[in-house]
Amino acid sequence: MSVIETVEQLEAIYGVTNDASTVKVADHVTPLYRIYIEKAPFAALATIGPEGIDCSPRGDLPGFVRIHDPKTLMLPDRRGNNRVDSLRNIVRDPRVSLMFLIPGSGNAVRANGRAHLSVDPELLASFKVEGKAPRSVMVMRVDEIYFQCARAIVRSDLWNPDKRIDPKTLPTPGQILAEMSANTVGGADYDRAWPERAAATMW
Repeated sequence: MSVIETVEQLEAIYGVTNDASTVKVADHVTPLYRIYIEKAPFAALATIGPEGIDCSPRGDLPGFVRIHDPKTLMLPDRRGNNRVDSLRNIVRDPRVSLMFLIPGSGNAVRANGRAHLSVDPELLASFKVEGKAPRSVMVMRVDEIYFQCARAIVRSDLWNPDKRIDPKTLPTPGQILAEMSANTVGGADYDRAWPERAAATMW
């Protein structure tokens, strides 16, 4: 197997990046990038820690990532499974990356920087939804932000409703849990209770 082992080998294959790939990079949230962030209901959060890299979905009402100022983004941590993989990583290594997706848009916006976690009571209260505040807020200093070209989303046909998979053809969380736990966790009861449980713990 031929393995690329140096940057020089890589560049010999891929060549030099063009202007459109480089001039789009900013060191702060520009007015046009602000529009994308404010309309995005979903972002993927990448973090790194001693155990390795983690990438976690973050979804909320559009604009859930607050632009505090052109160099600062704020992301509330909503209810989840309490694994806190991303948060644990941030405490130990501040490097983070966010990728914003907007249904119907072929472009993704990526922001890289460093973050810390805040539990300031006033800040938490400012992110309340239905009277419920997050337990922490990720405060991110933006080092660079840019859009990703649309080829990946176009190739995947991600937003085409005719290409949606029937959920019934996929394993359910209850089935996965049951298989992984020798039927001590999960199962049909877990799946049956999920909609009501999720609705009660959404925020």
